[in-house]
Amino acid sequence: MEVLSIQNLERQEKDALLFPAFDLKVYSGEIIAIHSNLNIRMALLQMFLGKAPLGKGEILVKGEKLDKNSHFSSFHIGISFFEQAVYHRLSVKDNLKFFSQVYSSSQSIEEVLNLTQLNPYKNSPVQKLSFSEKRRVHFAKILIENPILYIFEEPDLNVDLETKRVFLNVLEYLAEQGKAVLILTGNMESAITMSKSVYRLNDEGIHLVEIKDESASTVEEEETVPEDEKTTMTVNINKIPTKVNDKIILFDPPEIDYIESNDGQSNVFIKGEAFPSTFTMNELEERLMPFGFFRCHRSYIVNLQKVREVITWTRNSFSLVLDDAKKSTIPLSKTKMAQLKEMLGLK
Repeated sequence: MEVLSIQNLERQEKDALLFPAFDLKVYSGEIIAIHSNLNIRMALLQMFLGKAPLGKGEILVKGEKLDKNSHFSSFHIGISFFEQAVYHRLSVKDNLKFFSQVYSSSQSIEEVLNLTQLNPYKNSPVQKLSFSEKRRVHFAKILIENPILYIFEEPDLNVDLETKRVFLNVLEYLAEQGKAVLILTGNMESAITMSKSVYRLNDEGIHLVEIKDESASTVEEEETVPEDEKTTMTVNINKIPTKVNDKIILFDPPEIDYIESNDGQSNVFIKGEAFPSTFTMNELEERLMPFGFFRCHRSYIVNLQKVREVITWTRNSFSLVLDDAKKSTIPLSKTKMAQLKEMLGLK
């Protein structure tokens, strides 16, 4: 069942186009992630809140049109903001009791506490919780609200690993309950981890990010590589060239933390800084494999020497944590997890 329909929606601020007209639909049981910059996320949230004009575009929730004079809650839209308002002096449980009364909710408070793993803190004032635990309170609040459409703003930004795992479990629960979910984030790794349907929204429009089964795509790629290209790619190159403005910068493979592909452009990450590569992901994979690099996802190649931890979020969702200053996390696909275990001699 169609829950959210965005039709011909665009936004311009002063003389700058934030995003051109685009369409998007979200159905019951579906989780959609939109990757964008902060200005676009704020504009979308203002539109959902009814605080900004929609122009010639439309936002419909279950066929009803949202406009500037509408209150989003009357359309059964729940929004979990990055900075969410809760009562910090009240305990976690008292917060949920209060919101349960406000929304006349039939949701079980105990079930929500268990789902968000807040039971150990249920009698603690929110103000005494860590940032990550407070984010779980935000998740619990919107679960109590129990809307038709859930919108999350940067749900896993700056939270600990346990809270990331909790949120992924929340998403699984919402999908099973037939809820529609829209995630707004500026982190591509988060978007890919949280959803199988990821879109990139910018001033050039909305674009679906291809997330395919690697086992099938690998066979297809091998079949389509010309023989002369295969011969060329066997050359062992010890330096990886990147291009910054008009300069070519060469890096030794051990310097590289990981490589990410965005819109067909491969970016080499070194100490948190991105450098555009002159090679495709397939070419980089071929060249870097002898140096201990691994294609952990269609859009990512990682230096295994930089991997500190393998995290299992759910039975089908994994990430790699790097041993860098930011403790970067990179998605690991299910099929690649099996390959990695085999490489490491694990069952």
